[in-house]
Amino acid sequence: MRAGSILISGASIAGPSLAYWLNAAGWRTTVVERAGRLRAEGQNIDVRGAAREVLRRMGIEDEVLAANTGERGTRFVDEKGRVRAAFPASGNETGGATAEVEILRGELSRIVAGLTEGQTEYVFGDSITALREDGDGVLVTFAEGPERRFDVVALAEGMRSRTRGMIFGDEPQIRFLGMYTSYFTIPREAGDVDWWQWFGAVGGRNVGLRPDNTGTIRATLSFLSGPRGYEDLGVDEQKQVLRRVFRDAGWQAPRVLAAMEDVPIYFESIGQVRAPSWHRGRVALLGDAAYCASPISGMGTSLALVGAYILGGELTRADSPEEAFASYERIMRPYVDQAQKLPPGAPRLANPKSRLGLKVFHAAAALASTRVAGSVAAKLFTPPADRIALPDYGSHFPRS
Repeated sequence: MRAGSILISGASIAGPSLAYWLNAAGWRTTVVERAGRLRAEGQNIDVRGAAREVLRRMGIEDEVLAANTGERGTRFVDEKGRVRAAFPASGNETGGATAEVEILRGELSRIVAGLTEGQTEYVFGDSITALREDGDGVLVTFAEGPERRFDVVALAEGMRSRTRGMIFGDEPQIRFLGMYTSYFTIPREAGDVDWWQWFGAVGGRNVGLRPDNTGTIRATLSFLSGPRGYEDLGVDEQKQVLRRVFRDAGWQAPRVLAAMEDVPIYFESIGQVRAPSWHRGRVALLGDAAYCASPISGMGTSLALVGAYILGGELTRADSPEEAFASYERIMRPYVDQAQKLPPGAPRLANPKSRLGLKVFHAAAALASTRVAGSVAAKLFTPPADRIALPDYGSHFPRS
């Protein structure tokens, strides 16, 4: 397929990654992003397995490693802060609750987008309002800018992508996993440590504190719940929900709730995107918009990086967009299916509702952290990040 023009909607990680690979093949790449700038916000994410190889092929593995958050591992603590089980950071490219590569989402986005500087056109503060395909390409209408035509379009948006519905309707289904979570940044205190501290409270609640490399702490508040539509509330209302749910949780919950008052938060329902198809005509889905596996999987960023690499490669070697999209889905679908197979009982197993359940969970975690049961723990904390054979597109990416 000749090098053409592509519009990519979404400037997080998958979108700029796809732009990078297509730039290397001589494509004209444009990224549109609803936010007014490249978003520097975000919590800890990890890169595992095949995605590490993608970083190497992009030439940024060392830069990403240098931006590591410094997290030394994961600790499960009780209401008095006593460590009930500890799992040091992984020493390999795939396993561990704390991966070898832990980086802030905004940092990885900055690094990847930096590779496209001077080659990719970025349009911030705008979004797609209509897509109309004909034999020569896709005519795109924007909320702010003028209509433009592109050869193909890739939607690298989030799990609740609005643009996806313009082409796919209600076909992709979001599978709610029975949990809500919130992320925000709070001041670091003298007693904080360079470990991910996980505290489970009765009622299926957990409080998480994670270190970063900017001198602050990344906090999470998560709780089991049936669907309540909390993700659609305003920020003030979401904070009210969190205050109500965590007011008696214990441990560091009072500190986290107090710090939450003065900072922006990200609040979401945990779910997965199950789409029977990731492409239609000249439009393809990428990343969370296509196959969100949920934060529980530990695979979101890895799927984004691997998916962008494969979609870019297939676009450069296929004879048509439809052929490229079909090949991309054929190669990626088994990888995604494995990523979306969560550990049995997740997320309820790790978030017991009763005191007895918490005691059992702590005992099981303590056993898993020992050398005797280390192989069991390794399997539990090892997502299928390396279970794909990455194609070699070297001849199709001459400038990479």
